[in-house]
Amino acid sequence: MVSVEQFSERLIDEACLQKATDIHIIPKEKQVVIQFRIDEEMISKYSISKQLGDRFISHLKFLASMDIGEQRRPQNGALSFTTKNNAVHLRLSTLPTVYHESLVIRILPNTTPKTFEQLSLFQQSTKKILSFINHAHGLIIFTGPTGSGKTTTLYSLLHYAKKNFNRNIITLEDPVETKSEEVLQVQVNERAGITYTTGLKAILRHDPDIIMVGEIRDAETAKIAVRAALTGHLVLSTMHTKDSVGAIYRLLEFGVPISEIEQTLIALIAQRLVPLSCPYCNGKCSPYCKALRTVRRLGVYELLYGRNLQKAIQQARGEEVSIQYKRLKDVIKKGIALGFLYPSTYERWVVEHEEK
Repeated sequence: MVSVEQFSERLIDEACLQKATDIHIIPKEKQVVIQFRIDEEMISKYSISKQLGDRFISHLKFLASMDIGEQRRPQNGALSFTTKNNAVHLRLSTLPTVYHESLVIRILPNTTPKTFEQLSLFQQSTKKILSFINHAHGLIIFTGPTGSGKTTTLYSLLHYAKKNFNRNIITLEDPVETKSEEVLQVQVNERAGITYTTGLKAILRHDPDIIMVGEIRDAETAKIAVRAALTGHLVLSTMHTKDSVGAIYRLLEFGVPISEIEQTLIALIAQRLVPLSCPYCNGKCSPYCKALRTVRRLGVYELLYGRNLQKAIQQARGEEVSIQYKRLKDVIKKGIALGFLYPSTYERWVVEHEEK
């Protein structure tokens, strides 16, 4: 009989070899189903007994310093895990369900961060986004859904700033997803009194040049981030909005005065992580082929900056002005026309969201 330790190691090693981004342990009435997320697809891998599933979840919760006796409320945790072939950082999230506790494991490989040039589909967008880092102060916000690569993008920009400008960079995250020796990283820990708000206030007294806030998720964090940008710091952060202009209205909802928005915003960038067309498979790429491909997904960006950003702020004031800039749908259309992307990418990231 395979021990739970051996099962854990084999499962995580297999997920890494297949370049999965997440492992889902889903309880059913009589069994537990294990699925891998490979790019945008959920692929069923195993069906195990409820007993082994419970032991597996408890084992990982214990390693991540989570409360193994608490199964009635959601928990989050993280740990570094070493298998025979891989050393990875795992981010764990549990959720109580009607059949038992569910667990999702985000896999974050311990690899050297890619340069920003390696993350973007179109180099014209790359050059423009890198130029924003030249600013000494201001606010840059990346928007997009979960899993669109915002954190990876932010870290590649931070490493670029460190290498080229030798700035003092401090991050505030919940949790810290990618450990880096190039920047000072602060983990949000509400039990210890380190919230986004208190952490950001403390960071401002630590003489930073660039501050990365993992996510602007409430009014107080938004106001302090804007205040930091006003007082001579370059602030990078993320938001969950449908498009770039939506970040302006979210800041207004958080009570940030529009005059401060106008003074601080450098750029708003909507990001999506899109699958590249496979040069070998006709149509849908198989999981085995995906595991062999070095680059499977790249970022596409909707950039709102300069004069168009000012016009968007004027619109938020209620003024009637017209804005013409490349939106995500235009960038994705270009990628499809050039043969880089699948036609289904447009339906997933554009039509679906516009209907909502």
